[in-house]
Amino acid sequence: MGNGDNCNPNWKDASFSYYKYVPSLAAAGIFTGFFFLAFAGHSFRMIKARAWFLIEVLGFAGRAVSANQEPGCWTQPPYLVQTLFILLAPALFAASVYMTLGRIIEVVDGEKYAIIKRRWLTKIFVCGDIVCFLLLGGGGGMLASAKTNKSAFDLGNNIIIGGLVLQLLWFGLFVVITLLFHRRMMLSPTARSYQPDIKWRSYLHALYVASALIIVRNIFRLIEYCQGSNGYLMTTEVFVYCLDALPMFLVVAWFLWKYPGEISGLLRRKELYDGSMHEI
Repeated sequence: MGNGDNCNPNWKDASFSYYKYVPSLAAAGIFTGFFFLAFAGHSFRMIKARAWFLIEVLGFAGRAVSANQEPGCWTQPPYLVQTLFILLAPALFAASVYMTLGRIIEVVDGEKYAIIKRRWLTKIFVCGDIVCFLLLGGGGGMLASAKTNKSAFDLGNNIIIGGLVLQLLWFGLFVVITLLFHRRMMLSPTARSYQPDIKWRSYLHALYVASALIIVRNIFRLIEYCQGSNGYLMTTEVFVYCLDALPMFLVVAWFLWKYPGEISGLLRRKELYDGSMHEI
């Protein structure tokens, strides 16, 4: 329940309100459960493959807390948690996708087919992703704390738009680089790519699916923030679940099935093999 002293009975028509609709407790609870189950599955694999973990479950848990408060009496902490964690999650997914491509290139000895050298590829894209992360985090924080300060609200909104545009451009460049590497590998495969335990095509397909889902989600968020707080997307909750929560859950589920974390084991075996050959 919210604090009655901070309630705004005219929240629908207010210039600023944490939500422009009554958040659905059922929907937030369902996706909290979905992401928690996915987190549990990935956590099991983390023990063996040191894979990345999930923060979406915390974002939707915060949203569920907001949904349990009276309309117009929403408090800042759960709103801030759901805004930042849901907004920032794709940036963490993107970092994992970028690093996975570098590992694929290394495990198949495909350095000569990458238009950016592997040792720079991950660094460049992860650094770009950090910039996007900071922009989205800073903008989201300003947006959540702006309230009636319109200039601060507009600035935070514009910073988020800039972060989403940069993230889309960065992801588009990454997909182009991945496609070029894939094409060159198909035309002239390396010797290691023929090994049956190195399913590099499957790993690349997993990256394509994840990238497409993240791009769809980011396009939705970009349009949403461009429309502003009174836009159709911002005032209609169903889009949050259809075009954000669902695509991101599919990314999690897809990676749980097509798990690229096993590449770490292949790399360790490759290092042992290369070290043995060097000694010989």
